[in-house]
Amino acid sequence: MAEHSFADLPADGLVAVVKRDCATCEMVEPVLAQLRETNPDLMIVTQDDPTFPALDAVIHDADLRLSWHADIETVPTLIMRSAGEEESRTVGWSRVQWEGLTGVCGLGADLPDQRPGCGSMSVDPDRVDALNAKFAGGTASRRVEFAELEDEFEAMFDRGWSDGLPLVPPTPERVARMLSGTSRDPSDIVAIVPPNLIEASVEKVAINAVMAGCKPEYLPVVLAGLEAVCNDDFNMHGVLATTMGVGPILIVNGPIRRGLEMNSGMNVLGQGNRANATIGRAVQLCVRNLGGGRPGEIDRSTHGQPGKLGLCFAEDEEGSPWTSLAEDRGFATDTNTVTAFCGEAPRIVFDQMSRTAESLTASIAQVMLGNVHPRISGMDTVLVLCPEHMARFSDAGWDKARFVTELRGHLNLDVDSILRGVDGIGEGIPAGLGLEGLQLPKFPDGGILPVHAGGPAGLFSSVIGGWVSGPMGSVPVTKEIVR
Repeated sequence: MAEHSFADLPADGLVAVVKRDCATCEMVEPVLAQLRETNPDLMIVTQDDPTFPALDAVIHDADLRLSWHADIETVPTLIMRSAGEEESRTVGWSRVQWEGLTGVCGLGADLPDQRPGCGSMSVDPDRVDALNAKFAGGTASRRVEFAELEDEFEAMFDRGWSDGLPLVPPTPERVARMLSGTSRDPSDIVAIVPPNLIEASVEKVAINAVMAGCKPEYLPVVLAGLEAVCNDDFNMHGVLATTMGVGPILIVNGPIRRGLEMNSGMNVLGQGNRANATIGRAVQLCVRNLGGGRPGEIDRSTHGQPGKLGLCFAEDEEGSPWTSLAEDRGFATDTNTVTAFCGEAPRIVFDQMSRTAESLTASIAQVMLGNVHPRISGMDTVLVLCPEHMARFSDAGWDKARFVTELRGHLNLDVDSILRGVDGIGEGIPAGLGLEGLQLPKFPDGGILPVHAGGPAGLFSSVIGGWVSGPMGSVPVTKEIVR
């Protein structure tokens, strides 16, 4: 049977789209016959049964090409075209609207005044992904064909696309569905991905998001996350090349957290939430598969850490008395953002006995003094405060600025005690720099990033140590999430 293209639609005149599996379409069959008498050029497109309606010159839209291109969501749909463009349309059955569109009076005199239509086959959930993949221009990315007897899951492992966990096969239908999560053009370049400095298009990011197990609505966060790590400030190439076990950690702020049902509460840094788990993984897969950042090659980490699979979480803004991380970085509360921080694995801050803000601040500082090494300074840190710890500061009336000021007062290092060789320890500050007798701040100005998240019970916060801050290392980067 011949396939019909969008060009087959008449430049001028009426087009009716129907299907037999629709009671309203069957009801208006006499009306279509009535219109054919007054408009012999009326084009009738049927989606399912080529013998319906029982009129001459009915076009069977067997592959739903016409319906897809004409954006038919409901049948029956009646369209008036003029000079090759759609002039107006009406869906379902409404005598007043059909008469107004056609200019023919007395239509369906024995029918109800109106009746809703049915869903078009072109928007059927079981078909829409395949139709989008077929008619939306296809994917620009090269398709890899597997042999008939190959196991597609094992084949992806064998080709080195995996981070060690199973991948979802990125079929054209799944990629088309993923691309529906953003308004950005599939060909738009999102970032230049190190270390190989490869252009990452929206489509290529979508492919990796499919493999990571993302839902389409997660794609804008993945795109923003990749933008956040692929720039000179974050220095993803350096993050890969260092032998220190650090990697991108993504923190999401804004209303989108709730829309995606991201976890900002119990087990926030652990398993169990699809958005948290797959968004970070998708960004890491892009770095691996597009940029070539593979362990054992450019990724030279001595130990690595589980977060390098992808660590992403949301801040609990609603439960916090303080400004959010995004607000601290200059964004409005209603703006969706993702912040990329180069960090190591989280470590627990255990304090179940402090009952005052002062006591808890000093206690947290003691843990933070050990970040990376008690003799090393100049690295940023993220402090994830749990709700029960946060309550100590809220009850005391402390805002975030006061907390950070008080905390920094406990975070100075006596240079004389951390010089190389002191107490027989070779690690430390080299002598002869003129720093003897002074104190050094453990963290640089602005290098402490407090975030509120965690379950409602439990006096356990977490600290995430960073990498070298500044031009020689990595700087946290925040990007707005654009749908």
